[in-house]
Amino acid sequence: MEIANSLVEGLEFYKGPLHSFPIPDAEFVIEGYINKEEKESDCMVEMLGSYDHTREQPVIEFEEIYSKKDPIYWDVLPGGIEHKWLMGFPVEAKLNKEVKSAVPSVKKVYLTEGGSKWLHAVIQINKKLEGEPVNAIIAAFAAHPSLKLAIVVDDDIDPKNPVAVERALATRFQASRGLLLIKNAKGSSLDPSSNQELLLTDKLGIDATIPLRENKDRFKEAVIPGDAKNEI
Repeated sequence: MEIANSLVEGLEFYKGPLHSFPIPDAEFVIEGYINKEEKESDCMVEMLGSYDHTREQPVIEFEEIYSKKDPIYWDVLPGGIEHKWLMGFPVEAKLNKEVKSAVPSVKKVYLTEGGSKWLHAVIQINKKLEGEPVNAIIAAFAAHPSLKLAIVVDDDIDPKNPVAVERALATRFQASRGLLLIKNAKGSSLDPSSNQELLLTDKLGIDATIPLRENKDRFKEAVIPGDAKNEI
C-alpha cells in the first residue's frame, strides 16, 4: 500500500464492507477467500500468446461483489499487448542500463513486439570500434537470460522500425562475419521451441552494422530532396 501511494499521490483507502480489509478507490470490489481444499486444473495464456502448461490450482470463492454506479471495467488480456508491455517494460529498462554500462557507445536497447517484448531485442549503437556489437550482444544475453535474438544496428537505424531493421540486415549484414551463435544456454520457460525440461535454448546475435573501414555513404538509404517524410 505504501508503494502504491508513492506512485499515486493522495491515494485513499477504504475498509472493505465484509472483512474490513484496506481497499483503494476502485470501480469494483470483490471479497472472498482462497479455498485450499478445492482445486481445479486449467492453463493460462502466456505473454507469447501461447498456452502454458496445465496446472492444478486452488479455487477462489467469491463472497460479495460491489461496484460504483456505471463502473468502468478494464481488463489486461493474457497474451495481449498490455501483458507484453507490463512484463517487458522493466526488463527493457534493465537492458538499457546494463548494456550501456558494458558498451558506452550503445544508444538504445529495444524489445520488439514480434518477440513479444521478451525474446528479441534490437540494439542501436554509435560504433567506435569493431567488436563493440559482439560485446553488446553478450551483455544483453547476460542481462536478460530469456533473450533469444539480439540484432545490433547503427545509430541511423530506428530500432522500433522493423522495416528499417530488416533493411539493415539485407544491406549491412554478412553471416560469415556478423553471426554469433550460442548453443544450449539458459533460456525462457515460455518458449515452446526450447528444451522445456532443462530450460536450454540456442541464442543468436547478429551484427548488422556498417564495417568501420567502409564508406558509410554507400550504405545509406537514398533521400528525395524536399520530401517532408524524410526530414528528421
